[in-house]
Amino acid sequence: MPLNPEAKYPSRRAYVVKVRSDAQPDELAGRLENLVTGERREFASGGELLRSIAEDLEANAEGKP
Repeated sequence: MPLNPEAKYPSRRAYVVKVRSDAQPDELAGRLENLVTGERREFASGGELLRSIAEDLEANAEGKP
C-alpha cells in the first residue's frame, strides 16, 4: 500500500515510548503509551514494541478515516 506523502499526523497516533533504565541495545524493554487514549502496553523487545504499535493502530482503525 503506497503511503500518501501529504498524510497528516493525527493525535490518536501519537505515542510516548519509555525505555527501562536497565534496558540494553539487545534487550530493549519499556512501556508504550498512546497519548490520546492513555492505553499503556509493556514491551520486552523491539519486536514487541512494533507489534504493540501495530495492534493499537488496528484497534483504533475501525470506523476512522
